[in-house]
Amino acid sequence: MSKIKNSITETIGNTPIIKLNSITKDSIHEYYVKLEYFNPGGSVKDRIAIALIEGAERRGELKPGGTIVEATSGNTGLGLAFVAASKGYKCIFIMPDKISEEKRAILAAFGAKVLITPTGVEPTDPRYYVNVAKKIADNTPNCFYANQYHNIDNRERHYKSTGPEIWEQMDGKIDVFVGGAGTGGTISGVGRYLKEKNPNVKIVCADPVGSILYDLFYHKKVIDPPASYKVEGVGEDFLPENVELKYMDDFEKVTDKESFLMTRELIQKESLCVGPSSAMALVGAINYGKKIKEKKRFLVILPDSGKAYLSKAFNNKWMIDNGFLTADEIGKVFNKIEDYQNYYKEIGI
Repeated sequence: MSKIKNSITETIGNTPIIKLNSITKDSIHEYYVKLEYFNPGGSVKDRIAIALIEGAERRGELKPGGTIVEATSGNTGLGLAFVAASKGYKCIFIMPDKISEEKRAILAAFGAKVLITPTGVEPTDPRYYVNVAKKIADNTPNCFYANQYHNIDNRERHYKSTGPEIWEQMDGKIDVFVGGAGTGGTISGVGRYLKEKNPNVKIVCADPVGSILYDLFYHKKVIDPPASYKVEGVGEDFLPENVELKYMDDFEKVTDKESFLMTRELIQKESLCVGPSSAMALVGAINYGKKIKEKKRFLVILPDSGKAYLSKAFNNKWMIDNGFLTADEIGKVFNKIEDYQNYYKEIGI
């Protein structure tokens, strides 16, 4: 059988799982991570991109020469953009202004039109990025509105592909699955599959401080009003249809500072260049593990690459400006970018 692929889309999925060896070495638990940045578009969202587009094609909602419109924090847009480019579709993406410059640039590189909306507006505000996307979709001929938050092709893709992959790769030996929830498709689809294979598997959602999902799970209503946060692509200020809380057992709240510091720790101690949402999921897993006295096997899904956050998580000035590091802490680190003559002075040459 030929090992040559007929299309870039055939390389989506079957991402590796590795065991963490440094960050969690003092824990009684075993922590494994699934590296979704090995997907061709660089994130877990490649999986749903192909599902959303092919589902629309089957139903006749997306026709040759059509335009895909979507509200995105970047990764779904990137997945849709590279699949669309391979199939000849145009794309229009609407994203909040907190999204990194790297994500905006790569979407434009794929030929997409990128429209920026203000962060921090209420979901009822006409400027809210989802509302802008709907309005543009309603006024664009031959258009398919991907609607990742409510299109169930999203969670079904994870139920049919990501979940079985995890179960097979872990040989069914998994006690706790941890992930974030943006659209909710990954954790809901995987959670459903794992629960069907073993009802005792715990499904834990890591949720950024500022998201309302934690409150909806524990209190069935919003206790703390939604607030802005820096981590991209996870947490919500509304309840997407793809978030199926019935498959989740617990939530762990994680702060921005914890997430961004762990982003740096992962690349320096585990050689894993991942984004802040990946780090957030791992922080949630570690914090949850501290509550469990018996040894367990954790699987944490790491959604994307850190290369899309060079201007944020790996930018010292940005980290200082946002209160995640101090100038004094930066001054003490070894991995600095500086003029060689400064280093000469430091070592006495």
